[in-house]
Amino acid sequence: MPATIALHPVPIDKLRVACSTCGLKELCLPVGLSNEELGKLDHLVTLRRTYRKGTNMYRAGDPFDALYAVRFGFFKTTVTAADGRDQVTGFSMAGELLGMDGIGTDKHTCDAVALEDSEVCVIPYGRLEEMSRELHSLQHHFHKVMSREIVRDHGVMMLLGSMRAEERLAAFLVNLSQRFTARGYSPSEFYLRMTREEIGSYLGLKLETVSRVFSKFQGEGMISVQQKHVRIIDIPRLRKLIGQRPC
Repeated sequence: MPATIALHPVPIDKLRVACSTCGLKELCLPVGLSNEELGKLDHLVTLRRTYRKGTNMYRAGDPFDALYAVRFGFFKTTVTAADGRDQVTGFSMAGELLGMDGIGTDKHTCDAVALEDSEVCVIPYGRLEEMSRELHSLQHHFHKVMSREIVRDHGVMMLLGSMRAEERLAAFLVNLSQRFTARGYSPSEFYLRMTREEIGSYLGLKLETVSRVFSKFQGEGMISVQQKHVRIIDIPRLRKLIGQRPC
């Protein structure tokens, strides 16, 4: 069970207002629902949980019963390797879903840890399945979300299998830039919630290599780094490095 969490049952009328005015609704909820369908959706999410930095939302082996939509904050997911090391498998930010690792076995297969004080909306999976049978648009939306996760996993496999260290870090920074842009934040200036060691674990690189590549990018004028604050100076060059056309 999570170590320290605060449970916030939310009155349905207030929750609906919160969702309807939330800047993440197009990432989190299917668009184009009728008023009647929105009314049904109100009954799906009635609980929020907050997590302090460093606490677990769930651990590998915990029973699976819900998905979690990140309302604000940042999480990492990790699995324990055979030698006992924690391997970072992903980073999730506001507007993204966590917990899908448990769908197949009814048990979570990884740990989810808050990288900063965070809040999630709890989506009971049993209710989600029932409602998806009634609302085809909802079912289609979550199929798209799961497809997006598969595509992301394939992207990580490509990172680890075929890219040099410079390409891996460039791809990581470009991906973060795109995700922050989708949430209305600056595409070129952001704060890294994860440590360089965690970045290295995710990208399959040693800590020293991550630090070396950050320094190289800064020396070549592509980025500016001050501790965890990153400013991307030349996004087109980072994109070119990984074979993407400049936007």
